[in-house]
Amino acid sequence: MRFSLVDQILTLEKGKSITAVKNLSLAEEYLQDHFPGFAVMPGVMMVESIVQAGAWLMRYTNDFEYSTILLKQTKAIRFNSFVTPGKQLKVSLSIQKWEENLCTLKATSEVEGETAVSGRIVLEQFNLRDKTPSMAENDADRIKDLQAQFGQLWNPNRQTAS
Repeated sequence: MRFSLVDQILTLEKGKSITAVKNLSLAEEYLQDHFPGFAVMPGVMMVESIVQAGAWLMRYTNDFEYSTILLKQTKAIRFNSFVTPGKQLKVSLSIQKWEENLCTLKATSEVEGETAVSGRIVLEQFNLRDKTPSMAENDADRIKDLQAQFGQLWNPNRQTAS
């Protein structure tokens, strides 16, 4: 199952930063069990929202050169508040360091102006064909799908409220 934890990209500056949002709805299947009577977005999903936003920044910066971006490391992650149904998680990341295929990003997220999660993440980008040349077609298909999804998340001409 694939979870899309970025609903919209609000701001995007190539090679620098991104701000995106995840709107939490009671329809999110994982909320049925987390926790009964007190539905909250699991911490791992909050971090995944940060990872996905960071991956969009990297893809945009590299003109979708890589098919795969994975979380390599988290650093100093702090959880400060809950995200409950009906709330919006606003995620902001900025690039701190980029060496070859590893990108370190500083991340903060907030709910109604209150910090929810903060810390740093390291993401690694690569193509499947780098280790398995026969996967080149898979890379191309994946990149095409990601570009289509990106077009739904980011519209630089759309006006958004902060």
